[in-house]
Amino acid sequence: MHIKSNQDEIQSYLTDASYMRGGHADQLVFPESVTDVSSVLTDANQRSTPVTISGAGTGTVGGRVAFGGIVLAMDRLNAIKSIVRDSNGHGHAVVEPGVVLGGFQKAVEREDLLYPPDPTERGCFIGGNVATNASGARTFKYGPTRNYINRLKIVLADGELVELRRGDLKAGEDGSISIPLTSGRVIEAELPHYKMPNTRKNATGYFVRPEMDLVDLFIGSEGTLGVVVEIETRLLPKPAGLLSGVVFFETENDVLAFVADARAQSFAHRASSQLDKLDARALEFFDRESLGFLREKYPNVPENAVSAVFFEQEISAASEDSLLTDWMSLLEKHHAFADSWFATNEQDQAKLREFRHQLPVLMNEWFARYEQRKVSTDMAVPDEEFAGMFRLYQDTLRASGLRYTIFGHIGDNHVHVNILPRDDVEGARAREFYVQFLKYAAAHGGTLSAEHGVGKLKRDYLKIFFSDTDLREMALLKRAFDPKGILGRGNIFDVV
Repeated sequence: MHIKSNQDEIQSYLTDASYMRGGHADQLVFPESVTDVSSVLTDANQRSTPVTISGAGTGTVGGRVAFGGIVLAMDRLNAIKSIVRDSNGHGHAVVEPGVVLGGFQKAVEREDLLYPPDPTERGCFIGGNVATNASGARTFKYGPTRNYINRLKIVLADGELVELRRGDLKAGEDGSISIPLTSGRVIEAELPHYKMPNTRKNATGYFVRPEMDLVDLFIGSEGTLGVVVEIETRLLPKPAGLLSGVVFFETENDVLAFVADARAQSFAHRASSQLDKLDARALEFFDRESLGFLREKYPNVPENAVSAVFFEQEISAASEDSLLTDWMSLLEKHHAFADSWFATNEQDQAKLREFRHQLPVLMNEWFARYEQRKVSTDMAVPDEEFAGMFRLYQDTLRASGLRYTIFGHIGDNHVHVNILPRDDVEGARAREFYVQFLKYAAAHGGTLSAEHGVGKLKRDYLKIFFSDTDLREMALLKRAFDPKGILGRGNIFDVV
């Protein structure tokens, strides 16, 4: 275990992609084993010292920005312990939390397997993905991180180790939970009674459901209930091939009709288990302003394009021609540009993925240049509410005079609005619009965060989506696992 106390060495671990300021800590600790993590937490708990878990720093909500105490950096817990391919073509892997997602995905693919979760920033740690129930473009077909976690090994706030395998422990019908520990102690608590939003993606607060698997309680808990030290993931067979494209449109009506049609066909084919039929695994949107930013690096983006969609479709040698015909017919029906971009080989697909991933990078560069706090939405709403949410974004921002972009996971009714203030006055206006958008999402059954989590940046907005009773019940649940409130202090809750 390596410990740093020099403030100059600690500073780089007190920031993340939220650009939240003012972080500080007394120590930066790099555990190298589960025993190290347990030792640190045992001592911290006895002293009531806050412990903030640090991943790769790619989070956007200030989750790893500590305000006192110890930063527990997971960088050295980075082993891929095993990747196993089963006889049925599926598989599983065991990894430590500091494993970098991109490297893990490549290792899995070498075994002809697929780990579906794919956040935009593939330099993230898998432990961080578990902490936020991360998702990404492929979530449209495969769902979020939660769907691919078989087992978790967790160190609790007092240093005790607990292992949870999916299927072993479940909550009662009344929401009661009971987790026996090796010490003989039993953690008993009650789940909050709120209902989860009817959205395709959600990363807001604790996941609750009657008779839920207790593994799911820790997925998305943002480091507030325990420290994940080992993860067993579920793996799928690697698709034989992939068709992908970036397709451009001259009118927004055309792009929205195309997305609606592609979604409907995908859902219908999945429901009827029709293989080798049109079934997008990703549908990602870019508005006019987004394309304007992207032209800085991609001058071949058509000048008269007002929006674009990035899509992916898994193919086989037998289905490639028919699926290409289906997609071309759909694009022609909705008047997509003939000079859109398509790829079926890995080299060209990598170029299209780079195009899709470049916009968040450009946005982060903007915020760094103007030294303004990021004002970015992460809300999602139910299917029937998305059109109204999208219109609100557009009408408000077009009239504002502020720079902005709208892009992201339109297949899941979840687009990111980045408002781009250039000074403090514009920053204040941007935050006013943000609250307006939050209130609309809450009133229409949406969620505060679809994929990035709450962290410290968004915790004050929880009251828009949850009642005082809901928040108290969440705090009581945390207290059952962390009575002294040392873990992830400031994430989700101000002080517990």
